[in-house]
Amino acid sequence: MDEEFAVDLDELHQAVDLMSRDFSNTEGLYLPIELPRFGIGSTAALNSLAPSILGRAARLGEATSFAHMDPPTPWITWAITLWNASLNQNLLHPATAPVARQMEQRVVAWLAPFFGMNGGHMTPGSSLANLTALWSARECAGVTQVIASDGAHLSIAKAAHILGLKYLSVPIDANGSLDAAQLPTDLSKSTLVLTAGATSTGAIDPFVLARRAAWTHVDAAWAGPLRLSKYAHLLAGIESADSVAVSAHKWLFQPKESALVLFKDTEKAHAAVSFGGAYLATPNVGVLGSHGASATALLATLLAWGREGVAQRIEHCMDLARCLRDFVATDERLELYAEPQTGIVVWRPKDENLFDQVLRQLPVGSTSTTSIAGGKWFRNVAANPNADIDLLIGTIQGVLQCS
Repeated sequence: MDEEFAVDLDELHQAVDLMSRDFSNTEGLYLPIELPRFGIGSTAALNSLAPSILGRAARLGEATSFAHMDPPTPWITWAITLWNASLNQNLLHPATAPVARQMEQRVVAWLAPFFGMNGGHMTPGSSLANLTALWSARECAGVTQVIASDGAHLSIAKAAHILGLKYLSVPIDANGSLDAAQLPTDLSKSTLVLTAGATSTGAIDPFVLARRAAWTHVDAAWAGPLRLSKYAHLLAGIESADSVAVSAHKWLFQPKESALVLFKDTEKAHAAVSFGGAYLATPNVGVLGSHGASATALLATLLAWGREGVAQRIEHCMDLARCLRDFVATDERLELYAEPQTGIVVWRPKDENLFDQVLRQLPVGSTSTTSIAGGKWFRNVAANPNADIDLLIGTIQGVLQCS
C-alpha cells in the first residue's frame, strides 16, 4: 500500500501543532520557480509551507478583524473538513457519497423553512446560487429580463449575462435599498432580484415587491441567517419569494465554499435545471457536476450549536455593529451613511480630507472602504464574534484626536 494514502497520526498531529505556532514574522512566499522533478516529502513540505499558509494569512478571528463578510470558522468545521478531504466524496453519484448526500438533504430541510422555501441544494457560494436561481426563473417562468438595484451584488449582472437575459439596474434610495418608484410598470417577463444585506451597506430591499414580477429571487447571501435569530423580522416577507440564496460561509460561519439556493417549488425548479447522463444513476441538478461534501461541516455546526447557538453569535455581531453605530452617530466629527440594517456600518469623517489619513492609522483588517455615489466611505462588517469593538472605537478616537 502507498503510505501517502494511509492515516499517519504522527504527521497529522504535527500539522495541528503547526497551527498553534507563531509565524507572524514570515516575510515572503518561498517556492521553486518551476515544478520540482523530485519531491521533498510530505513532512518537509508541511514544514516548508506552514510559515506562508499559516503566517501570512488574514486572521479573521482576531480582535481587530471587522472589515469584511468573511468570518472565523469554528474548530468543528476544521475537523469535518479534514474528514472530507480524506474521503473525497463526490455528490454527483449516490454510490460515491451516500451519507453526504443525505446530510445535504437534511441541512436543506432544516434551513429552508426559515425562508418559506420547501427545498433546494448547496452550491460553493451565492454567486452560483444566484446563477442557479435565475436559470430556474428563465426555465420555469419564461423571463427575459433581470432587474436588480444599483446595490445588488455583481454576481446578479454576471448571471444575467451568462444566461442571455437583459439586465436592468434600478437606483437605490437614501438608505441603500432599491427605490421601488423607479421600477418598470410591466414586470411580467422579469425576474426581480431583491437584496437582503447589500454588500456595501447591508441594506435590505423592500420585500413587499416580491409578487410584482414573474419570478422574485432574494439574494440573502449576507443577511439571510438573521432568520434564525431575534432579528428575523427584518426579513419579513422573504417567504413570498420564489427563490433565495444564502451564503453559509458568511453568517453561518462555514469554511469556503458553502452556500444554499432554496426554492418555493423545488420539484419544479430542480426539474428545470437537471440533466441526465448514461453514467449517472440520478439526474445531475444545478450548475455543478462533481462537488464535495460541504454540507457535512454545516450540519456538524448546526448540530453542535443548535439554532440558539447560531442566533447567539449573530446577535452578538449585531450588538458589536450597534456599538460602533452609536459611537459614530454621537461623534460630531463623523457621519453615518445611513442607519445600519444588518450589521454593516458605513461612515466617514465629515472632513473628507482626513479620509486617507484615518485609513492609514486604523488596525489592519479592521476596516474596508467602499464607494457610494462617487463618495468614499469606511465600511465595517460585523462578521467576527471575537472582534473587540472597544479597541476599534478607541483607535478611531485616537486617530481623530491626532488629526
